[in-house]
Amino acid sequence: MSKYQNRPVQVNVGKAKGVVIGILVLIIIGVVIGSAVSIVDAGYRGVLLHWNAVDVTQPPLEEGLHFIVPFQDSVIPLEVRTLKYTKSTTSASQDLQTVSTEITVNYHPSPNSVNYLYKEVGLDYENRVIQPTVEEVVKQVTANYNAEELITKRPQVKADIEVEIGERLNDFNITTEIVSITDFQFSPLFAQAIEAKVEAEQKALKAENDLRRIQVEAEQFEARAQGTAKGNIAEAEGEAEAIRIINEALANNPYYIEWLKTQAWDGKLPLVVGEGGTPFINIPTED
Repeated sequence: MSKYQNRPVQVNVGKAKGVVIGILVLIIIGVVIGSAVSIVDAGYRGVLLHWNAVDVTQPPLEEGLHFIVPFQDSVIPLEVRTLKYTKSTTSASQDLQTVSTEITVNYHPSPNSVNYLYKEVGLDYENRVIQPTVEEVVKQVTANYNAEELITKRPQVKADIEVEIGERLNDFNITTEIVSITDFQFSPLFAQAIEAKVEAEQKALKAENDLRRIQVEAEQFEARAQGTAKGNIAEAEGEAEAIRIINEALANNPYYIEWLKTQAWDGKLPLVVGEGGTPFINIPTED
């Protein structure tokens, strides 16, 4: 009886082992299939590694699904969208003024060269490449200008920094999109000196404008005075000419004065006093 009782147990154990083995096989197959598939997300490129070595002969993997050799190959994703790096640095101007500058750099790794970037620099390229490049360029460019020029020639300073950073990062397959100077800070003493200079220039400009206004008003007054004088001169010349004509008329015609009397006569006859007396002109008086 004991022999027959042990047989079902052996059969059940064999089936259980078969199930376990089947499950293990399925797991292994799933792992292999999973290792053979790699997905590159949007905005990224994939760096293909063969036994953890960068294969620069293969271009970076585009976005989407890719099949690779399991356990031999692997894919490292690198973001190629626009990234931002901001850095505050302290440097000295040409006239030895302390300048605190804040620079913002918008950049992205070159999509077709991320394999070289990963091989030469690695994933921490921001701290290894971008940070020291920005610091060095800002110090170098700032030293070419005095403190006042850093304010008055800010577009030129920005252009110099942007060109220099772009050229240096391009050597590491990083493309610079735009560089912005977000802040310029100077020492309190220099800031006060700049403020005083600006105020003095504004006062000088106001004084110059007042002087021009006074000059214009003086010229206008002089023009009016000359016009009045010319009018008086013309009037005097006219009167003199009239007197000259009258004198000439008297000299040429002695009866001209009698004619003037008739022009001034009011139509009343003169008053005669006594016989044979001298006639008098009766000058009427107001009552």
